[in-house]
Amino acid sequence: MRESRHLPKFVVVPLLAVALLVSGCSGSDKSTTGSAAHPAAAGSPSPTSSAEKVKHAKAKFVVDAGLAAGATYQWIYKPFKAGKFKKGASGRKTALVKAGLAGAFTYNRLKAALTAAKGDPTLAKAIVPLTAGVAALQHSITKMRDGSDPEAGASEFQGVIDSVKDAGKSAGADVTNQVPSLGELKSGG
Repeated sequence: MRESRHLPKFVVVPLLAVALLVSGCSGSDKSTTGSAAHPAAAGSPSPTSSAEKVKHAKAKFVVDAGLAAGATYQWIYKPFKAGKFKKGASGRKTALVKAGLAGAFTYNRLKAALTAAKGDPTLAKAIVPLTAGVAALQHSITKMRDGSDPEAGASEFQGVIDSVKDAGKSAGADVTNQVPSLGELKSGG
């Protein structure tokens, strides 16, 4: 005689709920109740219409540029203004390490913002001239990390951030600072 194995209710109920959700989202119906209305169920959270794509591109640009601006302000600009990068300043090494991390994070988020901007024609036109400025930031990161000229690096980062904010604003995508945590800086964004 075969032994009957029963799953506890706390396992069965969630499994049934998931099964109902999956079966409701996987129909072949092309209406809004199909997988187009639930992009995650289709395996990709991509927008369906070109208007949605533009809206998402602008939103992604604003988030990525905002994180870049926040990192620059918190970990590069403020320490620079406080004189933390000057030789002999108390906490200089720590400030330079954080600025180097913030520089790499900012560069990463700005590259992502530029990529997102390509999805919106107006934003793409406003951002194209900034591509070279963002690419030049790699050299500024080195200036901050090794302490050779951190003040110039900080100024370059702030200049690029200001340009990105202005370009976004001109295209209807206002960018506000979103300060990432130190942990986010370490993970690289």
